Amino acid sequence: MKFMKLGSKPDSFQTEGDNIRYVATDLATDIVVNVGDVKFYLHKFPLLSKSARLQKLVATTNDDNSDEIHIQDIPGGPAAFEICAKFCYGMTVTLNAYNVVATRCAAEYLEMYETVEKGNLIYKIEVFLNTSIFRSWKDSIIVLQTTRSLLPWSEELKVVNHCLDSIATKASIDTSKVEWSYTYNRKKLPSENWNDPQWNGLRKPQLVPNDWWVEDLCDLHIDLYKRVITTIKTKGRVSGDIIGEALNAYAFRRLPGFGKGMIQNADVTKYRSLAETIMWLLPAERGSVPCSFLVRLLRASILLDCGEAERRELITKIGQQLDEATVADLLIRAPAGEMTVYDVGIVQSLVEEFVTYERNTRNDLLGENEIQEIGSLGSVSDASKMKVAKLVDCYLTEIAQDPNLPHTNFVNLAEIVSSFPRPSHDGLYRAIDMYLKEHPGISKSERKRICRLMDCRKLSAEACMHAVQNERLPLRVVVQVLFFEQIRATQSGNGNSTPVLPGSIRALIPGGGSHGSSRSTTTNTEEDWDVVPTADDIKALKGELATRLANGDKIGNDGTKNDAEKVAAGKMKGVLVSKMFSKLWSSKDRNGDISSSDTSECPSPSGSTNAEETKSTPSRSRRHSVS
Repeated sequence: MKFMKLGSKPDSFQTEGDNIRYVATDLATDIVVNVGDVKFYLHKFPLLSKSARLQKLVATTNDDNSDEIHIQDIPGGPAAFEICAKFCYGMTVTLNAYNVVATRCAAEYLEMYETVEKGNLIYKIEVFLNTSIFRSWKDSIIVLQTTRSLLPWSEELKVVNHCLDSIATKASIDTSKVEWSYTYNRKKLPSENWNDPQWNGLRKPQLVPNDWWVEDLCDLHIDLYKRVITTIKTKGRVSGDIIGEALNAYAFRRLPGFGKGMIQNADVTKYRSLAETIMWLLPAERGSVPCSFLVRLLRASILLDCGEAERRELITKIGQQLDEATVADLLIRAPAGEMTVYDVGIVQSLVEEFVTYERNTRNDLLGENEIQEIGSLGSVSDASKMKVAKLVDCYLTEIAQDPNLPHTNFVNLAEIVSSFPRPSHDGLYRAIDMYLKEHPGISKSERKRICRLMDCRKLSAEACMHAVQNERLPLRVVVQVLFFEQIRATQSGNGNSTPVLPGSIRALIPGGGSHGSSRSTTTNTEEDWDVVPTADDIKALKGELATRLANGDKIGNDGTKNDAEKVAAGKMKGVLVSKMFSKLWSSKDRNGDISSSDTSECPSPSGSTNAEETKSTPSRSRRHSVS
């Protein structure tokens, strides 16, 4: 820390009790200066030789035949006045980053100008500030902190502005030119702990990280922090991601419980203002702030009841980079008084925002006729959509365990991403199965609507093995699973890639061949297909379907057999069919739940991922009807 010593005489100020200060000399004091509740017994001559204001005050007291003056509003209080008084006596005083601003403001109050005496206190302090304090990184921060208690004096004297400019300039400098000390408690760079694989045994100059300055600024009060960050952004030399990292660090330091998604022992008014300021400072560039940080900020804004505009802006930012989120990020507790455990509505808003952003981005490029960029964006966009679809599937699996979750909330959220590309529907099946398990009392129509979300043709072999044993699924879904799994097996043997649906199965599907099932108007009623089959029903259906397919009972789209289809049907070996159904009806517990290893890569909400949770990726191309 920089410091400056003024004067050469020994300090002869003495204390008597808590409220009396006097100069211990042989010469009797001739003036009493009351500063706040402290009395200073001093001498007129040294004071008046350097302070124009004291000259005026003493002249007034002389007219009143009094030797006592009162100074109640001097900035810095008795401590700052004492430093100024010692300077007037020529006694040794030490100025540093902690007391220099208070002394500067007090000197201004006392009018200790060069016009009163050359080399006066104001001049000396200005030299110290400009040649030492403002050139020091940490001293500039300390001085800025002290200015807050000295407003408006520190603002009017331009001390605040000088501090802001000094800090912002240093934060914006090229890291190769950073030669001062700074606080940095994060994971060290390889070159800093000598673990760099290219280290040749000689100590290299320490590399300075781009965000070297963010922790030191966390000591600032939010109003000063806001001004510093604004000044740094104005200079335009610090990237948005570094600004985002600074805000992240500040929130973790200043919002108690922020990292745990809660605000502990909160002064709501104080922390609401802080959270809203951080939101206001967020960089405009998409991706400059981690999605996980934005979600934590959203949680804080809900707990602190921040303004609707700020919350809406956060939802927009999160939605634009929702593909970076995790399931744990989205498990936001519902407000007190709600029946559900989690706030599904706010997650639905995030997903809708993502859909809107993707659509607007594509429309903007289409409007500019940038064909090449559209192609490039399409691949990136599809990857992002697949991530979001998987995220929603995993989220649905978590919230499905809430017994109070209405089926409409489940279905509405799933339908938002129904058009997103997914190579597999295993994750969605797992979510549906979990919901059916936790809500056994739902009606047939509700069960039917939920199952319509899934395309049975996009289930993996493992998911199919579970589904055909699942007594929670309607009969129509079991029919589809059995049929498509059988077709997949036979097609893999004869090389065909597109199954031709038998009439009995095709009658279950709207439009004569789309995914989903409908009722057969000639053989089955709607109620027949919506019932939940028993194990005996499934076994009988399996046997009949296997027999029909093994015998080549394939029906074309026109409802009649043709020669080509007969040839293809003849290639379906009965032995293969029997083996497949034997596999499907293995010794698995038919009432068991489908595990994460069978269906998806959904990580646990805590973020951990087991080795078994990596077999398939839930995705889908569009919403599929099952009725």
